[in-house]
Amino acid sequence: MVKGDPRIIRGWTMYDWANSVYSLTITSAIFPIFYAAITEVDGADIVQARYGLPAQSLYSYALSAGFLLVAIISPILSGIADHTGQKKKFLKAFCYLGAVSCAALFFFNVDQLWLGLGMVMMACVGFSGSLIFYDAFLPEIAEPVDHDRISARGYTMGYIGSVFLLIVNLLMVMKADPSDTHTLLGIPDTNGWPARLTFVTVGIWWVVFAQFAFRVLPDNPYGRRPQGNLIANGYKELRKVWRELQSTKRLNSFLMAFFVLNMGIQTVMYLAVTYAKEEIQQIGPDGKVEAISDASLIISILIIQLVAVVGAFLFVWLSKRFGNIGALVIGASVWILLCVMAYTIHWAHEFYILAAGVGLVMGGSQALSRSTYSKFLPETIDHASYFSFYDVSFYLSTVLGTFAYGMVYQLTADLRNTVIIIGSFFVVGLILLLMVPSKEVERIAVNE
Repeated sequence: MVKGDPRIIRGWTMYDWANSVYSLTITSAIFPIFYAAITEVDGADIVQARYGLPAQSLYSYALSAGFLLVAIISPILSGIADHTGQKKKFLKAFCYLGAVSCAALFFFNVDQLWLGLGMVMMACVGFSGSLIFYDAFLPEIAEPVDHDRISARGYTMGYIGSVFLLIVNLLMVMKADPSDTHTLLGIPDTNGWPARLTFVTVGIWWVVFAQFAFRVLPDNPYGRRPQGNLIANGYKELRKVWRELQSTKRLNSFLMAFFVLNMGIQTVMYLAVTYAKEEIQQIGPDGKVEAISDASLIISILIIQLVAVVGAFLFVWLSKRFGNIGALVIGASVWILLCVMAYTIHWAHEFYILAAGVGLVMGGSQALSRSTYSKFLPETIDHASYFSFYDVSFYLSTVLGTFAYGMVYQLTADLRNTVIIIGSFFVVGLILLLMVPSKEVERIAVNE
């Protein structure tokens, strides 16, 4: 396979277009609002009344469980994928699992809480697991000099595509007239049906647009022919890569910094709406102070998505000017300032400014982290195994971040305290980034 084929690269970025609707509709926009609405009656948390735990903590724990499951199973699966050369089959399997689980959220209700949270967890598993094998194609389809640009292009496609579907979803859930029982598309607003249908649209969108990637991404590009026990050989593949990884000083240092930074980034992404619902206020039509409205939250989410498009390419420019690590250091510094701002703000207009700042660094931080890891890889064809360690770091750090968020809230009953712990992640991550060597230390040969 020739690297740099425009058709293959376009197809690869289409998977970002396909799966990012999960990130926006399910984790950021409509499902968190829907979940808050059905778990609260007259200001009382009915989940806590029934089960003794806050609804928001249970939600964060469900996400943590999903990421933890992926972190446990993905290394051996990636070893098998490298041994057999079948990354695309694993990508498809996780894609379909995530899409079906999203669609199954149509049936979510408080009486079936544990089943519903199970679907939240499995949707997370499908989304997260597929990214391991998706990311692993980047060093196979593009030269290192193009990794920053193509990674940013993928994230940009995801941000734009997810906004398109979100606009359709908003037409499904928003009413033209508050006294009307129908939405703008004429769907009866009974038992949350419009919101429930948006979860089905996410599953359909994800599967349909993923086919563009599945059609062009290569099958077994290195012509591997598996022999013997797949699990045992997959484990051997993984062990070999682990030993190689241990001998790469710069890659190890970057992975540690990424682990801590990602604890903060993913916690912000997954739980920002929850924080805003509790802590941000606005002046209502009657002139009284009220909690931020769902419409205002949607506006802030759209701001994040649209500004993230600019941020992704801004960080590509910064990486050319200051190097990849230098650009990430700038990003981490901005994240710290945003945490300080998040702790002090109280009003919707302030939250819009915060959202713009988050969007600016979110897109760039994610795109550049992926391409930086890809650039730092040694010469290898075991890309799935190498990226499994990247994604295990991604998911374990997300587990710790979301779990810490839920635990701090459970113990203190004050969401502003969660901002302190999130800010500390960025401070430690910044320090670790500054410790990453500028060049790779000479590697020690590894004998299998």
